[in-house]
Amino acid sequence: MHIVDKGREKTIIATLIEKSANRDLAIEYLSELKLLVETAGGEIVEEIYQELEKPHVSTLMGKGKVQEIKELCEELNVKTVVFDNELTSVQVRNLSNLLQVKVLDRSGIILDIFASHAKSMESQLQVELAQNQYLLPRLSKMWTHLSKQYAGVGTKGPGETQIETDRRMVRKRIQFLKEKLKVIDVQNAEQRKSRKGIPRLALVGYTNAGKSTLMNAITDAGVFVEDKLFATLSTTVRQFLFPNGKKALLSDTVGFIRKLPHHLVASFRSTLSEAGESDMILVVVDVTDKLFRDQIQVVNNTLDSLGIKDKPIFYVFNKIDGLEFMEAIKHIESEYPNSFFVSAKKNLHINALLQRLQEEYEKRNAFFDIRLPYSKMNLLNKLYEISDVIARADDDDGILLKVSTIPENAGLVELSFKEYLILTP
Repeated sequence: MHIVDKGREKTIIATLIEKSANRDLAIEYLSELKLLVETAGGEIVEEIYQELEKPHVSTLMGKGKVQEIKELCEELNVKTVVFDNELTSVQVRNLSNLLQVKVLDRSGIILDIFASHAKSMESQLQVELAQNQYLLPRLSKMWTHLSKQYAGVGTKGPGETQIETDRRMVRKRIQFLKEKLKVIDVQNAEQRKSRKGIPRLALVGYTNAGKSTLMNAITDAGVFVEDKLFATLSTTVRQFLFPNGKKALLSDTVGFIRKLPHHLVASFRSTLSEAGESDMILVVVDVTDKLFRDQIQVVNNTLDSLGIKDKPIFYVFNKIDGLEFMEAIKHIESEYPNSFFVSAKKNLHINALLQRLQEEYEKRNAFFDIRLPYSKMNLLNKLYEISDVIARADDDDGILLKVSTIPENAGLVELSFKEYLILTP
């Protein structure tokens, strides 16, 4: 599936725009496809689009446009044509035969990038699962050898077709990969349990918005940063300190993009579960991108599709050092009230961001006043384990404590110390 051989392959990108579709948006998608192909190692030599009432079943585009692409391939020595539209197996086969070059669609090129960037065992399994799920419905009629029939000793009739054999093998591999990922998911869940009681924040956002750079600025994690789409795939979790000295955890997850293949999102569900189990979600936004509002919508839609709801969400507008007019911040702030403005690369306003996040986190906490008699000093360690002691005063009757705790531990404090709670009228 990789399109990179030696050097950068000359590539044509193309899209079919249906008459009922938003033409400007389709052109923007094509520009995004250009970035995807360049990330995968291709050199764009031509961008082509055609407007039709509806796509051709056999070749997506019309006969004349396909011939035009063929002539360009021959003239410019093009090796690959990538369509922004999702292609059927029939369309891939026909276009490959007509153009005599490699033919991919948007999902195929995204999978190619993911495959080249997957470093951890988990991300490699997730990418392979997505590749097999992408391949399965496209097996039909893609290769001539799939029409052959094979008979065997002890079988009745002509035997099963090669395509049925291949499908069974792919389904078997998909099931195997799902089982492996379930085991890893259980292990990850156990790790997350061990972090209970520690504030957890998750970075999500459009790919290349600066999530990894922000994580490095906050945690000094040394996470790999590159100016490419999907530079990192594995979830990274690092510890940092709030301004008050309290430990917290920050996770960085895979980036999102428009028209991200649904099977890819499904494959990375376990990785993205870090966001689902966090206390707060930080949506990192490249404020210099003119389409950042659309990108925010993509992120929100993806979170909804993952069932991540009812979490405090804050927008971190990154790269403010690249803004020409700083007054634009006021307009954005009025549009997105829960917003922060930083430059992760220049380390601008990072401390102010952490202060605000600390305050926002503490707003969620439950507060208790407790008088613990000296005869119950054995409970003091437990109280320190499940809460933060804000103030302590010792007198003749015992210890007076003011504590705060995360919502998940509030019930435990009430149950364990109900006899010693000082109830305010």
